[in-house]
Amino acid sequence: MKYVLAIDQGTSGTKALVFDAEGQVRARGFSPVACTTPRTGFVEQDANALYDSVLKAVGECLGNFNGDRGDIAGVGISNQRETVVVWDSQGAPIVPAVSWQCQRSLSICERLKNDGFAPLIAKKTGLLIDPYFSGTKLIWLNENDERVCEAIAAGEAYFGTVDSWLLYRLTKGAAYCTDYTNASRTMLLNLSALEWDAELIEAFGLQGLRFPQLRPSSSDFGATDFDGLLDKPIPILSMIGDSHAAAVGEGCLSPGVAKATMGTGSSIMMNVGAKAREPEHGLVSTLCFATDERVDYALEGIIISAGSTPAFLKEKLNLFSDFAQAEQAFTEYDNGGVFVIPAFSGIGCPHWKYPGGAQIVGLNFSTSWQHVARAAYESIVYQIKDVITVMEQAAEVPLRELYLDGGLVQRPFLLQYLSDTLNRPVSTLVLSEISAAGAAALAADKAGLIDSLEAYQAKRVVGRRVEPGNGVQAAAENHARWVEWIGRL
Repeated sequence: MKYVLAIDQGTSGTKALVFDAEGQVRARGFSPVACTTPRTGFVEQDANALYDSVLKAVGECLGNFNGDRGDIAGVGISNQRETVVVWDSQGAPIVPAVSWQCQRSLSICERLKNDGFAPLIAKKTGLLIDPYFSGTKLIWLNENDERVCEAIAAGEAYFGTVDSWLLYRLTKGAAYCTDYTNASRTMLLNLSALEWDAELIEAFGLQGLRFPQLRPSSSDFGATDFDGLLDKPIPILSMIGDSHAAAVGEGCLSPGVAKATMGTGSSIMMNVGAKAREPEHGLVSTLCFATDERVDYALEGIIISAGSTPAFLKEKLNLFSDFAQAEQAFTEYDNGGVFVIPAFSGIGCPHWKYPGGAQIVGLNFSTSWQHVARAAYESIVYQIKDVITVMEQAAEVPLRELYLDGGLVQRPFLLQYLSDTLNRPVSTLVLSEISAAGAAALAADKAGLIDSLEAYQAKRVVGRRVEPGNGVQAAAENHARWVEWIGRL
């Protein structure tokens, strides 16, 4: 029996899992990591701590593995996206890693918009101008941190997202690469040519910066023994951004199959096939995944507030004491004409409106807290519906299947209402470590342990499949009212 070691390096910690060729987990390990906020809007991480967390998670995982370590055929890596690491030729970070959450480059974004860069960036990269993406963080560092500025001017600064950084350290500097999915989140990749865009790099003043070599998500990236944790080096056979890895793990291998991560916020990604689509309706165009044989593109929509909305009602407004009460309210009450507009930080895709705060609308003297609680959960569903609607229009492909992951999938009532609102089936998988599973599938495919990604997909175990029920008409009527309220913002 051959195995794959999968690493999922996330914002709050690193997971390591051993998968067999059937996609079953044989061992697990975990190591937490911390974020720091040195100033308002700034979010950083210790790049060395990220690497150390990988070694710790892998060490724990291997300690829990009962098989022969010599049968581990390769490594797959999924990682938090957009986070910026800049290091020198010795592999030492020049500054702390700038997290994807960091908002320090807001003024840079406004400047780029005012200078008319938005259409060019959208055309070349498929992205919006936003602090979320790596490019504006790099501009800020070059303009505001003397250490980075000097290193770039001297040609001694190495840039990478977290995958590149880990690869550089794991191979002791022998490999300096990234995959197309991670590169597609930097605002510096030409999405059509799959090359670093020289025009944008020059326009952003980053000509002296070193960039990693670009490769498909499954590739021979190098080899590592994890600083002696293994007796001999094994190949690193896949690297991929975590949301893209989740799309592979959920089985989004053909046009019209999508995944939605339902957590504090929500990321919805739909495979659109072998051709990149123009970013429309506030969607971004991106890579889904890439192998030596194929490149699949995707459209992605970001929902800013999902699970954070009912959490706000509980923790800040004390509307209910535990979520079980809110869930009971959802099953026993309708919304009473009430709608929660969760614009705490604005309404995301496809509306992208900033009305100055969240709103509860449709209140009357008959309104109870149960109506408001239900409306909070409904707002999650309506936002997903809005994203899927514009995705279908932009991709010219109907939604065939939607797979769900994240904490909110534990709410059966929410899954049913989502299925009713979409008038499509929705599914969840038994396995919860979806990003790690996607990285493992790509590595297993590259290693020849499986016949194809589709063969791996066929072995997934669906935990729950929910079909539209008798609430389809009521859900459609409620969603129409939601759209009216959004239109008034």
